[in-house]
Amino acid sequence: ARIRRNEPPLDKGMIPWLGHALEFGKDAAKFLTRMKQKHGDIFTVRAAGQYITVLLDSNCYDAVLSDVVSLDQTGYAQVLMKRIFSLNLPNHNPESEKKRAEMHFQGSALTQLCSSMQNNLQHLVTPSEMGLKVSEWKKDGLFHFCYSLLFKTGYLTVFGAEKNNSAALAEIYEEFRRFDKLLPKLARTTENKEEKQIASSAREKLWKWLTPSRLDRKPECQSWLGNYVQHLQNEGIDAETQRRAMLLQLWVTQGNAGPTAFWVLGYLLTHPEALRAVTEEIQGGKHLRPEEKQKNTPVFDSVLSETLRLTAAALITREVKQDKKICLSNGQEYQLRRGDRLCVFPFISPQMDPQIHQQPEMFQFDRFLNADGTEKKDFFKEGLRVKYPSVPWGTKDNLCPGRQFAVSAIKELVFTILTRFDLELCDKNAKLPLVDPTRYGFGILQPAGDLEIRYRIRS
Repeated sequence: ARIRRNEPPLDKGMIPWLGHALEFGKDAAKFLTRMKQKHGDIFTVRAAGQYITVLLDSNCYDAVLSDVVSLDQTGYAQVLMKRIFSLNLPNHNPESEKKRAEMHFQGSALTQLCSSMQNNLQHLVTPSEMGLKVSEWKKDGLFHFCYSLLFKTGYLTVFGAEKNNSAALAEIYEEFRRFDKLLPKLARTTENKEEKQIASSAREKLWKWLTPSRLDRKPECQSWLGNYVQHLQNEGIDAETQRRAMLLQLWVTQGNAGPTAFWVLGYLLTHPEALRAVTEEIQGGKHLRPEEKQKNTPVFDSVLSETLRLTAAALITREVKQDKKICLSNGQEYQLRRGDRLCVFPFISPQMDPQIHQQPEMFQFDRFLNADGTEKKDFFKEGLRVKYPSVPWGTKDNLCPGRQFAVSAIKELVFTILTRFDLELCDKNAKLPLVDPTRYGFGILQPAGDLEIRYRIRS
């Protein structure tokens, strides 16, 4: 029987066994918003034979997720690695992986990575690399433009290969995109026969390019990648699996920055007042040394926070390993049942919660700014201060280790494009494309179409 005392409200859906699986997969945000309106901040749904408890009370995310004994993140991660990357890493330990990454994405290592990233990006936007004469206009889709530039920059910086081969770089990006487009379907095993083939062929090609021996490794083990490969070798992982693990790391490190840069520039191009404010801020920092330029940019930081609030939509999933009691911020207690899954979806709350953010679906570039131009940190819901107005990098115990590097890369790209290029919409009344609803759950959202732009390198 599914009814026990103090369990969250249960919504099985109309279809036996399948339950809400189709609706959940088609548009998780729409479905979970509907469930929230019906049941409140915690409820359990059935989807493909699995019972999933969804928690949407953002003030208790940290407390609940910090119990790593009752709530396990490795089981489901293993399932997804197998489905998406054809990868078996039996000893995969997210905790130690995170610690290893943190060493390489902070402090002096971060400074080095950022300067290498800046050099790579500046190389990629030279007229010869872009195949452009100075002052010659070129048309492109903004998503393609941003994603390909940041992907190539990140690939050169982290994987260090194909330095002087722009054709190979372009090809790697195209294969990566073919794979990336199918990722939600692979995760849900809803791909058809043809899509299965496309994904499989793209993976094979990428594995070949990503063979550890082909990657230009800085003095062994000093780079994060070298250290990671060394770790896999110490674990006794065979060469084929090492190659497959490289694609996982390529996606983890390069799958979100490009789409974020697209949304940032897309919002700026479709909100002239925001674009003016950011351009003025960049102009004001013109006289600063390069390493100082990125430091004091409250307007840009607010634009980025607002963009991430609207587009960061990862679903945080845990397997419930033992019956567990959780307490919501209003003091109410609920039982989680062993064998179920727990999901936290910050996109719905705090990020799109109308009680925290007025008109949450609107882009307001200064939402994260105080009247005096400093960063706004105090947001309230029903009179109580909210711990986090937005959760784009994960919860407290599980923050993305590469977040500072990602922010630097996005900022560098946006600043470079706004200072070195003329960039405009082909149709000045164009609106941002809608979101592809199947991407809810997988990090930064992607658009269902593109935004047509034209650009030229300033003389």
